[in-house]
Amino acid sequence: MRSFRLFPRNLDKLESPTLVNADRASERNEMMKLALPIPFAPTTSNVIKSTSKFSVRISRRFFSAYAQKEQSQHKPGMVAKYYLPPWFSVAPMMDWTDNHYRTLARLISKHAWLYTEMLAAETIVHQKDNLDRFLAYSPDQHPIVLQIGGSNIQSLAKATEIANTYGYDEINLNCGCPSPKVAGHGCFGVSLMLNPKFVAEAMSAIAANTNVPVSVKCRIGVDDHDSYNELCDFIYQVSSVSPTKHFIIHSRKALLNGISPAENRSIPPLKYEFFYGLLRDFPDLTFTINGGITSVDEANAAREAGADGVMVGRAAYNNPWHILGHVDTAIYGTPSSGLTRRQVLEKYLVYGDSELGKYGRKPTLRDIVKPLLHLFHSEPGNGLWKRKADAAFRNCMTMESFFEETLVAIPDSVLDSPVAEPPPGRGDLFDNIHKLLPPPYRTIEEAILCA
Repeated sequence: MRSFRLFPRNLDKLESPTLVNADRASERNEMMKLALPIPFAPTTSNVIKSTSKFSVRISRRFFSAYAQKEQSQHKPGMVAKYYLPPWFSVAPMMDWTDNHYRTLARLISKHAWLYTEMLAAETIVHQKDNLDRFLAYSPDQHPIVLQIGGSNIQSLAKATEIANTYGYDEINLNCGCPSPKVAGHGCFGVSLMLNPKFVAEAMSAIAANTNVPVSVKCRIGVDDHDSYNELCDFIYQVSSVSPTKHFIIHSRKALLNGISPAENRSIPPLKYEFFYGLLRDFPDLTFTINGGITSVDEANAAREAGADGVMVGRAAYNNPWHILGHVDTAIYGTPSSGLTRRQVLEKYLVYGDSELGKYGRKPTLRDIVKPLLHLFHSEPGNGLWKRKADAAFRNCMTMESFFEETLVAIPDSVLDSPVAEPPPGRGDLFDNIHKLLPPPYRTIEEAILCA
């Protein structure tokens, strides 16, 4: 059985696009009419304005944060390109959101913002002769955010300067990872939330070494430092002293008393009311919600309740077709491409074979195929496909031979169908959230004046 049997179509041929509905088509047209030309270059970030019902406030902040600076640095001859705002992003996940996964994600969604897995600043600084292995990516992955971690301001500044040549659209500092290797011995990740003064200084140093926006990803608290006021103190100090205006908030606190990172994603309760309290108390900042959101319905519900953006992690990795496959239409209101899994695999085959062994013995076939193992989540043939994949890793040397051996397990009806209706989610997840908000935050200065 030859690969042309598995991939009979022209790689560039897609089914005719259809509009999701008239309202979203109209909204999209309005967005494009109001779009301002923003210069595009490897070191710039570009965003479109929107008149969406729920995004007027959002787009104003995002446009200011992501585009204004770049407009002033326009150079003749640059090609204009537009990115839609980060209303939906895929969370940075160690060992998961690598170059291979991001390639797959971008084939499925053109507009979701992609984050790298966290890269330690020290790694970037000390790998000057091997940077491509850590920082290189296809231009198709834009818009893309580099997440870095570290506890040394000089290293964070130097790593940012080095990364500039790779043209990321934003630099994000990890202040949320609860792994003992990071938050314990490494003294960074979520441990940084206990030292907002350092974070503010670090973000100032990062911003001083890049021309793109900077952001912080954090939790709502650490151990017993979990009150709403302590969270607000962190946000206030970092945003007041540094240029940081965008915060991604994982709506759980972190426990550093010996539980695992996996348990830190489930044992501490979600407190979405803290996130929405931040929106109320810091109207001039931008906040993206993260944690516990597993469907496009829930993402839209979060935005309708006021969130500036939504970040989804493991759901987007474990079920990429049914999550990312709806982002462009349901979140951004763009026409459906009619893309099929077969077409995605055709393009991923070309990418995979070009990457095999690029850095000596790495990446391996298993490394490149890893993100694909969730592409047929809950579909007929999924179990058999995974078993065949496990066997194929032992003897296949190319992506083509791997697909020949394994895709016989997947019915043509699955390979050739465009993404179906999105799986139902908890659309009412945030219906009563504004009744649960904590008391309004007052800065230390305000509290003294009112005492």
